[in-house]
Amino acid sequence: MTLAKQFDLEEYIEFIEQEEFSGLPLKDYVANVQRVYLQDTRPWVIGYSGGKDSSAVMVLVYLALLGLKPEERHKHVFVVASDTLVETPIVVNHVNRSLEAIQRGAARDKLPITSHKVVPKTHETFWSNLLGKGYPAPTRNFRWCTERMKIDPVSTFITDKVNQYDEVIVVLGSRSQESASRAQVIAKHKIDGSDLAKHTTLSNAFIYTPIDMWAVDDVWKILRFCHLEQQETPYGMKNKWFDKYDLEWETPWGGKNLVLWNLYKDSSGQGECPMVIDETTPSCGNSRFGCWTCTVVTKDRAMESLVQNGETWMLPLLKYRNILSRSTSPKLKKKYRSHIRRDGRLAFKTLREDGEKILTDDYTTGPYKLKYRKIALKLLLNIQKQLADSGRDVELITVPELHAVRHEWLNDPNEPDWDDDLPIIFNEVFGYDLDWSVDDTNQFSREDAALITEIAPEYGVSPQLLKKLIDLEISMSGLSRRTGIYKKIGRLIQQDWESAEEIIKQNKDSRQNQINQSKEVQDYEAELAAITASLNKEMQL
Repeated sequence: MTLAKQFDLEEYIEFIEQEEFSGLPLKDYVANVQRVYLQDTRPWVIGYSGGKDSSAVMVLVYLALLGLKPEERHKHVFVVASDTLVETPIVVNHVNRSLEAIQRGAARDKLPITSHKVVPKTHETFWSNLLGKGYPAPTRNFRWCTERMKIDPVSTFITDKVNQYDEVIVVLGSRSQESASRAQVIAKHKIDGSDLAKHTTLSNAFIYTPIDMWAVDDVWKILRFCHLEQQETPYGMKNKWFDKYDLEWETPWGGKNLVLWNLYKDSSGQGECPMVIDETTPSCGNSRFGCWTCTVVTKDRAMESLVQNGETWMLPLLKYRNILSRSTSPKLKKKYRSHIRRDGRLAFKTLREDGEKILTDDYTTGPYKLKYRKIALKLLLNIQKQLADSGRDVELITVPELHAVRHEWLNDPNEPDWDDDLPIIFNEVFGYDLDWSVDDTNQFSREDAALITEIAPEYGVSPQLLKKLIDLEISMSGLSRRTGIYKKIGRLIQQDWESAEEIIKQNKDSRQNQINQSKEVQDYEAELAAITASLNKEMQL
């Protein structure tokens, strides 16, 4: 082996040969990883989240490769981390430093390991969807973020490697003790007589979970490189750590895992957000290594703990996250969100009575109203500037995302932003302008928008409808054939441009008319039945 510190070589070997993990010596796990690695030419993709489990599997694989002869290290290992762009900043820094250290250590030790980070496409990021399109903050019932921000980027990376190598093996730090549901899914797709399982969604990709049977103490044992014993205490049997190997917290590629321990300690021992590779992987919920914007749970106790343990600079992020969470409250939905969806229609809620769906007078809310999206963006930018002014290099929203949000505002299906406010908001916060592109879809000024808003109601026309009709005309102008323009005009006119109250009243009137018409039909039918009965009686006479 070639290690960062040559004098540690015997310590590493002694640790591997003597320490037991879930009843087996660590050397057996190292040997098994080596056996699976050597048995074919399929490259490995290690899902690395920076948490304890993925770090443990990274250490195990690194040690296994160090124990092989140089000529046996015949296939590549890609270490891939997924950054949603709204990860907790402290964790982002930890993951970035770890990836760099792994890359340096692998180059030094001549291991075929490279580090990679994937991010969602610009139009699929959290802010592009929430601030741009007005998607509501994620909830348990509408968790739109996981697939766009986590599954898709990792799947794209894996698919690219499949296209390059035909097949790949995805190595995960999943443990049965950590997630029973995940263990069941892997067991269901397990290949008989093999250590591998089929990927649930990606063809030609296989799953390998080398620490599947480990307990949480095993995870920390390999991260601490310590001896763990159970001792009798006045409080019963307790675990005690002994740094007998002079390696405590060492990583084989260089650096200390003590940073990772402090992250867990400061967040009250919350779990980590796993590398999400498909929809069967557990979502983060209230876990430690997740997005700072996560609103799937009512309170982010992990971030609260970080603030209480000294990371007070994160308090504005916690407050912002709590504002997003409150906006999902059923009592506040109709305040912050439009009554019509992005398709321009109001959707009535339904009830099921006697096996039939019955329309109610209530409705489901649509995207965030544009005015609140503008307020939310300005608040976010102000927090980013405050952090920058205090010397913190934290980018809460990227420049490409700002361009994407602006494009969504200018082309909003219900509330086109003719004022083009985003560049104005940015300048008000930072005092300078970005290189804003000219969007041809926005041909009118703030004054034009104000004039239409003032005049349209005098003629009983919705200002937003008029703006969309003008936008449509501009988009079709100059074309030699304006195919489908009447259908597009028809779809716009058929959208629900009135207020929710007016639409509900119209719905009630329409339903009442249907009831009245139905009653008239019933009366006619009864009268006709009486006449028929009378005629039959006369004919019998």
